[in-house]
Amino acid sequence: MDSRAQFLKQITEAGGVPGYEGDVRAIIRERLAGLTTIEQDKMGSLICRKAGTSESPRVMLAGHMDEIGFMVRQITDKGFVKFVPLGGWWDQVLLAQHVIIKTSQGDVWGLLGAKPPHILPADERNKVVEKKDMYIDVGATSKAEIEALGIRPGDPIIPVCDFRILAGGQTYLSKAWDDRLGCALFVEAIEELAQSTHPNTVYGVGTVQEEVGVRGATTSVRVVDPDVAIILEVDIAGDVPGIKEEDSTIALGQGPTLLVYDARMIPNLALRDLVIETAQELGIPLQLSLMTGGATDGAAIHIHAVGVPTVVIGVPARHIHSHASIIHRQDYDQALQLLVAVVTKLDAETVRGLT
Repeated sequence: MDSRAQFLKQITEAGGVPGYEGDVRAIIRERLAGLTTIEQDKMGSLICRKAGTSESPRVMLAGHMDEIGFMVRQITDKGFVKFVPLGGWWDQVLLAQHVIIKTSQGDVWGLLGAKPPHILPADERNKVVEKKDMYIDVGATSKAEIEALGIRPGDPIIPVCDFRILAGGQTYLSKAWDDRLGCALFVEAIEELAQSTHPNTVYGVGTVQEEVGVRGATTSVRVVDPDVAIILEVDIAGDVPGIKEEDSTIALGQGPTLLVYDARMIPNLALRDLVIETAQELGIPLQLSLMTGGATDGAAIHIHAVGVPTVVIGVPARHIHSHASIIHRQDYDQALQLLVAVVTKLDAETVRGLT
């Protein structure tokens, strides 16, 4: 495992559901402490400033630190934990998954469960079990045992999935690619930019609470007040059974993506074209993507103040918004190469030309 894979392992295995991103924040702080000046807004978003040869334009690179997870809602008399989701979950991916409850006394492992099919009436056996009917079993038999473990309402619950390099060595399985991948991209981009010059000031921003309404982006963009922004995200890979070509042509191993439309943002067209042209110059295959049913931190950032030219660069991932997803290392490497090249082009004249 090379140093990049080790970093991806570290940042994805860290726990950080919406509102509880501290472990991820600490990893980014440690990594960029010697290269940037670091501040934090009052929501908890981390803002890492890397000065170039000019104070402006201010370039914001945003990746959200939070992952989808859960929060303890209630403890039952028989010692089970009821929960609320933090972020968007499909009910059908939840049952039998392992989780960790973060308590004031340490980590508590548990299992997501529901009534077994053997005792269900026939008309219920083929129905998807809803979250409201699920629970987390930590092996307790009473409410007193649960309380003795330190579990209480409000505690965050983290999905469990160890980082794995899969067959062939180029595909990586882990939790939280959405969006630790974006955080890793801005961290590594800043590290590469530190080895050369860039005609701007770069702000790598790890935002909080994206999965519950782009909240950290809304506050951190006010701190940065950017002239241009690049959102770094996963994208939805459509190269799996059941997805038609007209719904998605995005595939693993075919290069990074550029989002040309989502439910809350149409990208700046000149910046979009700059990304496309840069990819062509570098010989990087670039997949153009549309997402009609979701949004990114760009939703808040692109309408800051009088408007911010914004695009979303992504890395395809299979099975997002579940306990684990899969990416291709080549897509990540090419996204990083493309990102650094685009940032290097964003001088004052180029940014003025975007609007």
